Amino acid sequence: MKKRKSKKQSKKESELIFSSILVLGLIMYYFTGDLITIGITIFVGVSIWFLLTFLKEKKKEMDLKQSGIYDIDKMDGIQFEHYLSSLFKSQGYNVKVTKATGDYGADLVLTKESEKIVVQAKRYSKNVGISAIQEISASKSYYNATRAWVVSNSFFTKSAIELAQSNSVELLDRKALIDLVLKVNPNGVPTAREVRESVTPKEIHCPRCDSKMVLRNGRNGKFYGCSKFPRCKGTKAC
Repeated sequence: MKKRKSKKQSKKESELIFSSILVLGLIMYYFTGDLITIGITIFVGVSIWFLLTFLKEKKKEMDLKQSGIYDIDKMDGIQFEHYLSSLFKSQGYNVKVTKATGDYGADLVLTKESEKIVVQAKRYSKNVGISAIQEISASKSYYNATRAWVVSNSFFTKSAIELAQSNSVELLDRKALIDLVLKVNPNGVPTAREVRESVTPKEIHCPRCDSKMVLRNGRNGKFYGCSKFPRCKGTKAC
């Protein structure tokens, strides 16, 4: 699985590029002795650097929109499972969505030739902890699978990452999910929005804190309110 660059790596690269521009300017000054030349060299170099950074951020923004990650964030667990099912089918896997109860830790079971993969889908608004790793590890043994994945629209805690490494569980976090969508489903068919609108959610979640919402009566009729009211005042129209 291809890893994206961390913020520290990107910062180091920026510092290296900027240092290289300064060194180039000093070299030009050494050979020409002209302060105007060094100024022009540094100005051009910095301008190119800013342009490339701007284009990189624009591409990142376009990738986020194309991946449908914002619609995935609005899904509930059932919708997320069905979306992943469509995604993995496009990769040539036979996909079985397990029943909601008694799934032994696996939401999806993928098969292709001699390969069997158990998948736990975590549509979270917070980082995924070690319980997901423990559950999918047990599921791998139960289904006699060759691989085990936990796929999330969020990220994983440090302890979850360490436990996954020691149990040979593969983690696909938010960045990896975006990369996967753009790679295997570049045209977005079906899109995350289409799946979200076609699959009935099991529960309605608060747009603010992601807690379960309950049906309430108000002055203007019924509406969904956050179950954590008054601590959270999130609402949603019926």
